Amino acid sequence: MSDNNPTFSKEDITIDQALRPLRWEEYFGQDKIKNNLRIIIEAALKRKDSMDHILLCGQAGLGKTTLAYLVGKELGSNVKTTSGPALEKLGDMAAILSNLESGEILFIDEAHRINRLIEEVLYPAMESRKLHLVVGKGPTARSFSIDLPPFTLIAATTRENLLSQPLRSRFGAIFRLDYYNLGDIKAILKRSAEILGIKITPEAIEVLSKASRATPRVVNRLLKRARDYSEVHGQAIVDEKIAKKTLEMIDIDEAGLEPQDKRLLEVIINKFGGGPVGVGTLAAALNEDKGAIEDIYEPYLMTLGFLKRTPGGRIALPAAYDHLGIKRKGELL
Repeated sequence: MSDNNPTFSKEDITIDQALRPLRWEEYFGQDKIKNNLRIIIEAALKRKDSMDHILLCGQAGLGKTTLAYLVGKELGSNVKTTSGPALEKLGDMAAILSNLESGEILFIDEAHRINRLIEEVLYPAMESRKLHLVVGKGPTARSFSIDLPPFTLIAATTRENLLSQPLRSRFGAIFRLDYYNLGDIKAILKRSAEILGIKITPEAIEVLSKASRATPRVVNRLLKRARDYSEVHGQAIVDEKIAKKTLEMIDIDEAGLEPQDKRLLEVIINKFGGGPVGVGTLAAALNEDKGAIEDIYEPYLMTLGFLKRTPGGRIALPAAYDHLGIKRKGELL
């Protein structure tokens, strides 16, 4: 079950929307970011002006989209949503910008995938609320500008390094969402269980939370699978046994590692002597995309203390050997 290449059923999408926090008090974790956003929002309301453009960075499932909608709710503003890959032509971006109403929020997900030519349309829109258009081609081409109403762009990205510097520099604030602590993940799980009407024991909450990859979207998905397992087996309560059976069924271990995570560590240890090994070489050995290794697998493994990035390459740390049950060189059998 990879959260990075998910296959969503209609039921999953509907449930995910139902679990999305509607108030700041329901959004657990990321306290520093929430506090900063509240100040920016309050200042904008006092000035009776649109809020500064905001860039949200972080791994998938950490709550970037939810934050955007919470900002919209606090401002009393409508949120229009699109994504980088959906903006295929200059006309797509121009149509969205020209249809914005005063005070609205434009939320662009996967902003790192915006075409560079389309980005150039965004620059004057973000800076001076102008939409520059060119009609026609060659000698008969005419350029003109359209004034845009006050609006706020909130962009989200999982790969901040792929954003162009000109685009990044035009955001008034950049926030980087981190993995959640165990206490916040437990709070999120308890809230989700209450909304879905799932009875769950404290022991099961502990098991699922520790396997959540410190990510709200993942812990909610684990809860749904545990609910499925308990219903199929005629159990009214998700207990510790059901939680563990659920993880076993979907091939996730107690630390949240999936088969590919383990394979990555095992290749570093067994094939490259624990490292260091370059990411390109590692990608070839795993038959995996280099970007997937850097942006999907490595961040969580580094959080666990299983992996380290060094100038010379990737190194598997002692905790990874212990977790996988692999003896280190020189260690007594």
